[in-house]
Amino acid sequence: MIVGVPSETAAGETRVALVPPVTKKLVDRGVDVCVESGAGEGSDWADAAYEDVGCTVVDDRAEVFERADVICQVRGLAANADEPMDPYREGQVVVGTLGPHDLDAWDELADRRVSAFALELMPRISRAQSMDVLSSMASIGGYKATLVAAEQLPKLFPLEMTAAGTVRPAEVFVIGAGVAGLKAIATAERLGASVRAYDIRLEVKQEVESLGADFVELDLETEESGDEEGYAREMDEEFYRQQRKEMSRVVPESDVVITTAAIPGRPAPELVSTEMIEEMADGSIIVDLAAADGGNCEPTRADETITHEGVTIFGPTNLPATVAQTASQLFANNLYNFLDHLLADGELDVDTDDEIVDSTLLTHDGTIRRPHENGGGGDDDEDETEDEPAEGKTDA
Repeated sequence: MIVGVPSETAAGETRVALVPPVTKKLVDRGVDVCVESGAGEGSDWADAAYEDVGCTVVDDRAEVFERADVICQVRGLAANADEPMDPYREGQVVVGTLGPHDLDAWDELADRRVSAFALELMPRISRAQSMDVLSSMASIGGYKATLVAAEQLPKLFPLEMTAAGTVRPAEVFVIGAGVAGLKAIATAERLGASVRAYDIRLEVKQEVESLGADFVELDLETEESGDEEGYAREMDEEFYRQQRKEMSRVVPESDVVITTAAIPGRPAPELVSTEMIEEMADGSIIVDLAAADGGNCEPTRADETITHEGVTIFGPTNLPATVAQTASQLFANNLYNFLDHLLADGELDVDTDDEIVDSTLLTHDGTIRRPHENGGGGDDDEDETEDEPAEGKTDA
């Protein structure tokens, strides 16, 4: 079996799907790995590092697709909306984050008889945790969002008692206590800020408080806000209206607001209104991790930084790419664990009776697998959930 690693073509994408220490594990198992020259440069992995562990490095990107049985990508299919799909061939297997809610690409994949695995659809079960790229990337996103805010805020995060006077700690408010939100909370706490957090799921209160933050409880009915797996559900517009009304007393008191709520395949819920932002002090910072899906803040623009009434609003869509070496290492580990799950006697075994395979497989043997239209895993619920900023998905 030959595994191919082409370079990433999406604008600003610096990650690589497999890094040399991980490819070595595949090579040691008798798998040939073909890597496009320069594929690892954005994450500081030289061609020589791949060659040292037994990979074949080729100059021509098309050659990777021609030779490989399995293509591994961070962002596959058509990474840029205005470009054609990558040259996958009949019988090839594609593994990566594939934007499974973009249904337009499915017919073409089926016509080419490509088996496409979307890692965003990994089921939330214990034996799949080591393959969960969304959680890995969301953790990095939450960390970086806090650093962006700390760097741009015109005041210190920690309490400082000096001969020149006392500096009060910055007030940080994190909306959403999923993977990205909890990492943002933990990072802000380590930097010395005074941190508050909110989530519609009251059951995460203990997790928030265990990190040293205060949990904000709003006067809202949240009895059905979580699903059976503990993730936040999409609520109706009346709930979000009441939520914004309640939140209007908390947001204006904050120096930093980090928002993380996203709904797979749907626009992100608008939680922070322009009116709330106008009540914040000049110099305040908002980092909207749901920018790729429209944003949790009314003025947010994807991949832009804007200023509204003295408040700076960041709309990053791929923060993990700003920490490319670590992000690539974690992504590669998740990817290897997935391939290891599929490997049997040196070949991939596509067993659709397996929950992990069934949940992530978009197309196979010329067939479009419809269960994924509604968010993956054959489950028709559309939940707010953790995602990756490029992937754009964060957490709720």
